[in-house]
Amino acid sequence: MAEYLTLKTSNCKNCYKCIRHCPVKSIRFENNQAHIVEEECILCGRCFTACPQNAKEIRDDLGVVQALIENGTPVYASLAPSFTANYGGLDINTMERALKQLGFAGAEETAVGAAIVKRQYDAMLKNETQDVIISSCCHSVNLLIQKYYPAAIPMLAPVLSPMLAHGMDLKRRYPGARIVFIGPCISKKDEAERYAGPPDKTLTFRELSRWLEQKHISLDKNSQGKAEAETPQSTKDSGRGLTRLFPTAGGILRTMVKENPRYAYFFVDGIDNCISSIEDLVRGKPRLPEQPPEKCFIEMSACTGSCLGGPVMSAFTPSASAPAPVRDYITVSRYAGEKDFETFSYSAGELDKKFVSLSPRRIHLGTGAVEEVLRKLGKTKPEHELNCGSCGYNSCRDKARAVLEGKATLTMCLPYLKERAESFSDNIITNTPNGIIVLNETLEVQQINAAACRILNINPQDILGDQVVRILDPMPFIEVCRQGKNVYNQRVYMADYEKYIDQTIIHDKNYHIIIGIMRDVTNEAARKAAKEEFNRETIEITDRVIKKQMRTVQEIASLLGETTAEIKVALTKLKETLGHE
Repeated sequence: MAEYLTLKTSNCKNCYKCIRHCPVKSIRFENNQAHIVEEECILCGRCFTACPQNAKEIRDDLGVVQALIENGTPVYASLAPSFTANYGGLDINTMERALKQLGFAGAEETAVGAAIVKRQYDAMLKNETQDVIISSCCHSVNLLIQKYYPAAIPMLAPVLSPMLAHGMDLKRRYPGARIVFIGPCISKKDEAERYAGPPDKTLTFRELSRWLEQKHISLDKNSQGKAEAETPQSTKDSGRGLTRLFPTAGGILRTMVKENPRYAYFFVDGIDNCISSIEDLVRGKPRLPEQPPEKCFIEMSACTGSCLGGPVMSAFTPSASAPAPVRDYITVSRYAGEKDFETFSYSAGELDKKFVSLSPRRIHLGTGAVEEVLRKLGKTKPEHELNCGSCGYNSCRDKARAVLEGKATLTMCLPYLKERAESFSDNIITNTPNGIIVLNETLEVQQINAAACRILNINPQDILGDQVVRILDPMPFIEVCRQGKNVYNQRVYMADYEKYIDQTIIHDKNYHIIIGIMRDVTNEAARKAAKEEFNRETIEITDRVIKKQMRTVQEIASLLGETTAEIKVALTKLKETLGHE
């Protein structure tokens, strides 16, 4: 399968919303990036519409279609009947006029092909060819059955879709022409290529709108009357077009004859409802109490509201971009005619469509392997399996299987991450020697750890939920909130506790809490004081020794001075005596 849906690497934000909305979980998550598993995808487009980051991209075929037109070969557009809702009630004449400005040779409604298909459905019911008939117009439903419920393949109506039938009819009337389908569906790109068209290419309404905008072509509703006057009445006859109802929920059934009373007729829209219905059918033929098996015709559409809820339904003007199911339904209903389009009569063989199993290869996963993954997630008991769905999977066991299949990681489990983070933070808070106290902005104690309780000599239950003023001076906390400036490692003496602490106060404005961190430095302060006292005493002793030493020196100096003088006198006299001799 070609890559019709891709994900932008830069925009994936790990929200798992795409996995949560994917009905078949065909998304693999690795290296912090979601990847679509192509062989499992049914192209319903729910990941595209659900992504809050616009990280999903549909393959752009606009350049290819423009090249087809520039090649010179006539190119005709087949417009899905939901176009009138997408473009604010415009009719086929106005749309054809705009498309011709883009280079198309002409445009018709795919509802013409729907009329061809509808007749085949009526014939199947009349001839009772199948007990259970599931409409095969929706390619996403077809892929769902082919990939995940191959036992239900015989229940699919083996008939071309309106897109393929109309493409074949246009080719019959315009030999050699190229056909381009334009609609609200992503899966039609795959259907056209899987069954080797016509159509030759498909565009979404968004691609068409972008093209019209690039060429500055206005879809002017006021020009409809003029366009109708200029257009010969053929398939565009407003009196015809009952199958324009096909894109509405139950619209196929509204166009059918439904004369066979042996069949029950009902419609199912929305992929989750389709899955439930298919599983019911696979379990056994529908049966009323004490009645024989019931024959039924089921109109199935993957999108809620049928094609009007298609993933690429996008209004042409931004002001009308919000979903409007009521308005869209009324718009299509009013546009529909009361009679069928007149079409060429095809034989059943010409409209046959063969469905084969596309079931992806699956790895058998033993219970033991699943249990081992659950154990790694800390889910060792049934009550641990919350099945919260935050990872995108419906249950913890589904998530465990996805891990084993390489589509998910352990860290996608929010309770697991939350528990691990809480355990990590609790270990830090519990084991740190620093006292930690957490207040709300009204200075009520929200949390206090064991170290803080030891410092303040209290029990946590005595203060939790109460004002901090009961145990601490509230002014430092008030000042931090008032000034908007945190305090770090401020030395404080708490007289009531006869303790010194280094206090840090942080105001977390995002979470509206005040965190106080207290480091008991009483022993350190005592050691410092003792050291300072020791130093003071040492200095005093040193001063006394120095003073005493100076006195001693002075006394010695004085004695030495007297002795020197006496010696000098004696020597002088001796000198004089010797001189006289």
